Amino acid sequence: MKKTILVVLVVWAFHSGIAHAKPRARELGIPFEGTPGPLNAITDVKGVEVGHVTLISGVSKRGIVDGVARTGVTAVWPIKKNISPLAAGVFTENGNGEMTGYAVIEETGLLEGPVMMTNTQSVGVVRDATVEWFIKHFPVVEESFLPLVGEVDDSWLNDMYGFHVKKEHVFKALDSTKSGPVEEGNVGAGTGGHTCHFKAGIGTASRMVGGGYTVGVLVQSNWGHRTEMRIAGIRIGEVIKDLEIVENPMPPKPRRTDGSIVVVIATDAPFLPHSMKRIARRAGLGMARLGSIGRHASGEFFIAFSTAKPETGKKGIENWTALPLGKIDLFFEATVQAVEEAIVNAMVAAETMHGVNGNIIHAMPLDRVLPILKQHAVLKK
Repeated sequence: MKKTILVVLVVWAFHSGIAHAKPRARELGIPFEGTPGPLNAITDVKGVEVGHVTLISGVSKRGIVDGVARTGVTAVWPIKKNISPLAAGVFTENGNGEMTGYAVIEETGLLEGPVMMTNTQSVGVVRDATVEWFIKHFPVVEESFLPLVGEVDDSWLNDMYGFHVKKEHVFKALDSTKSGPVEEGNVGAGTGGHTCHFKAGIGTASRMVGGGYTVGVLVQSNWGHRTEMRIAGIRIGEVIKDLEIVENPMPPKPRRTDGSIVVVIATDAPFLPHSMKRIARRAGLGMARLGSIGRHASGEFFIAFSTAKPETGKKGIENWTALPLGKIDLFFEATVQAVEEAIVNAMVAAETMHGVNGNIIHAMPLDRVLPILKQHAVLKK
């Protein structure tokens, strides 16, 4: 009986793509520049919390699409479920996607509330449920509250038109956010994601910056083609050409896109909104280190915020403080480095996943990647 149960569990884990505890990219000897924070996560920025709800259900089998869920919701709270307006900036490297609430940040330079992530066809329910959650918890919230919700197309594995994400999942993601280590890979909004046609999803990293400041990054990574893939500057995608995405076409064949990415950048350093927008722009340079060319069909949305709040002076005047712009290069550098590492962490953590119509996205084969890096004298072990 024990042997039978073990076999069933192993098969179920293999097909569902459950995230297992694995060494992270840096621990494997993959080289990255910069000094990470204690957790090497966005939660190294004091006050930032992350919550995931992961939805995995339905049978992965040829001919079955309806009812197959490989998706979820991820919530990032800038300051412990606090809606105080924070200096923020947004940037779109490629706009083939959606992020609700984007325009108000572009206009005001302020972020109020969490950053939410899900799949393309669940943006609406996540947006509406977030508003409902806020009405319940913050009755004095302004009527014009516009939540920030980003998305990726996870339809290689997920039946997006099954609308599996419900408002209770959004509530749970918002309620369950916490500080500390952040789960990566096949979790939350990254459950069905890929990067360069290897399984990916959620990843995070951080950097310590001179002066006692921190930059933290979280990515919902779902972009790129294999030919573009680089790690530590080595063209991994030109060496590992197999283990491509297994797609079983059904008539009419669905249109497959390049995916998308949402990058969330947090810092405790005081900057004004225009500087946060400049920091947000640098996320694309972190992607470029891994081979991204910003493909036409890839929506690439970046949000950066500072947790340093203004002080209220006499007569209600807000007093904002900011580091001199001569210091901002340090934060550009930290952002580029942390985005690069966060994406690789997502790929290292993710497991092979089977989804709609028996489609398969394979985990990145570390037993092949690491020797390639060692051969090129870049592996640190």
